Amino acid sequence: MSKQYENLLLQLDKLRRHNRQGSFKTRERYYEAMKRFCRFLAEQYRLERLANVAPKHIFAYVYSLQESGKAASTIKTELSAIRFFHDLIPNPRFELPNNSQLLLQRRTLGGVDRTWSVSEFNRMLACALAAEREDYITILYLGRYAALRIHECFRIDTAVAAKAVKENALTIKGKGGLVRTVPLNDILLDRLRLHLDDTPRGHKLFVPDDRLTHEAIRDLQRFLMDNRPLAQDPDSDRPMTFHGLRHTRAAEWYQERVQRGRSPYHARKEVARLLGHGRDDVTRIYLASLNEKGGDTDG
Repeated sequence: MSKQYENLLLQLDKLRRHNRQGSFKTRERYYEAMKRFCRFLAEQYRLERLANVAPKHIFAYVYSLQESGKAASTIKTELSAIRFFHDLIPNPRFELPNNSQLLLQRRTLGGVDRTWSVSEFNRMLACALAAEREDYITILYLGRYAALRIHECFRIDTAVAAKAVKENALTIKGKGGLVRTVPLNDILLDRLRLHLDDTPRGHKLFVPDDRLTHEAIRDLQRFLMDNRPLAQDPDSDRPMTFHGLRHTRAAEWYQERVQRGRSPYHARKEVARLLGHGRDDVTRIYLASLNEKGGDTDG
């Protein structure tokens, strides 16, 4: 436990002891949610006082939750907990942004459309190119064309990459320890070869020697957040997180299989296997963009 996290917990526990608002169940649920936020503040910002929580911390936390695939309803619950305890803080320095300012979307039966447009993806690639971040370019391609989660990209080392280049497919351990194999196109194979030439044997491709894996992931998330205003389509209200690239590829995989004659049900099953999970309701969330555009995902 870091010193910052310990300090924040002490302050949180003090607020908790002096509060009698809400039911016991609600207070406990909010307390657990606030502990998660405190951990984020300690790890990402080394913040030491809850009274100093600022809008930038809320925006970053929401982005992090969206990036990890959390539903809008879940994020709103987390924010309710933060506001609940923020209201108990004597003389907080800042007013927190409301949900409309955070551009939170309403939860729909099939989820929300998180996909990136072609133009958005190309503009973000241009931002990475301008920053001379070849690693970010490759990671964006891995999210877009292999549907990798952000932590799966940063897990790739030289042995995994060399095997992928040899087999034209990437075998990766994902969420819950599930292992899956994803086919790679020529762009991804060339990008992996590029990094294999520059990475010492046994090292991770996208984690510099002077950074920890979670720090490298945080750096990319900040890059995406900083450049999102430059890349996002005008008037778009999609979250445009890295996880959205996974949604984009899932929708394409589904459409490709339906066009080849697969039933919607069997197409979803195949997409679920490529995504690294086995739940049909989760796959439907990934295909929310097709629901909004009139695509058929029933069957």
